[in-house]
Amino acid sequence: MSNNPDKPLEKATFAGGCFWCMEPPFEHLEGVTEVTSGYTGGHKENPTYEEVCSGTTGHLEAVHITYDPAKVSYKELLDVFWRQIDPTDAGGQFVDRGSQYMAAIFYHNDEQKRIAEQSKKELQQSGRYDKPVVTEIRKFSKFYPAEDYHQDYYKKCPIKYNTYKTGSGRKQYQENVWKNESNSQSSMKYQKLSEAEIEKKLTPLQYQVTQQCGTEPPFANAYWNNKKEGIYVDIVSGEPLFSSKDKFDSGTGWPSFIKPLESENILEKADSSHDMVRTEVRSKHGDSHLGHVFDDGPAPTGLRYCINSASLRFIPKEDLEKEGYAEYKKLFEE
Repeated sequence: MSNNPDKPLEKATFAGGCFWCMEPPFEHLEGVTEVTSGYTGGHKENPTYEEVCSGTTGHLEAVHITYDPAKVSYKELLDVFWRQIDPTDAGGQFVDRGSQYMAAIFYHNDEQKRIAEQSKKELQQSGRYDKPVVTEIRKFSKFYPAEDYHQDYYKKCPIKYNTYKTGSGRKQYQENVWKNESNSQSSMKYQKLSEAEIEKKLTPLQYQVTQQCGTEPPFANAYWNNKKEGIYVDIVSGEPLFSSKDKFDSGTGWPSFIKPLESENILEKADSSHDMVRTEVRSKHGDSHLGHVFDDGPAPTGLRYCINSASLRFIPKEDLEKEGYAEYKKLFEE
């Protein structure tokens, strides 16, 4: 519920191509309580994914957002929306072509329409694009949630999600167009420190692991057997990486997780060192070596993120607010 009785929760609906990629930027914004992937704008009632993909229903893939206007404004949501899409593309988004992948803003009332039109005008006048901004602003009618396996896909299937986002061209486009600005509220918070600052902040072991791709001893590290509730953040940048909700005992002697807390903050790259072929895991903003990911984990992801404690800082759930991670308190309120 909203903390302000005079401002009840409101809805916002955005289409930006593949809805898998539209969930993460909004889901952990302070003031956003729910993000649902689904279909809107068409004529077919209760459409299936296959029907929408055929391009015959008139629906667009979209995200339906519930938010508290006392904590986050509609204008702020629009600012995040523009950073996810190519607003000059009228034929789809990135590798996904067809009307079902068009970008559009679906306004729920006259005030949202006014704000959206002004935001679009400002974007066009910014000089950021060589072509016209063609994203449509349309009246919202009805939203149909997508099938369960599409919801939070970036959490359920992080490797497939990251592969798709990169392969589609979306990630590279965002980094190029918005390279001097943040893609979300959180990316401004988490920056890599200078070499001098890193050396001063880290212990010798932490430096060896994060900066030189080292590995700490198993069963002799801070968090391998930590059973407290909370989140794990990058020791250098502070960016959120993993949750105790996804931690399990792998028997290896290192902290192990079935998935990231924020897949946007995790980078994966091939690692052929030590005469092995593995997938290295690094933090996006801190560029810290974290560990490796393997495909021998438990359900539902089948993954094991094997992470060095030396790369992490643990924040107990009771300290989340005072440490600046209040948006993650809801993870532990169920």
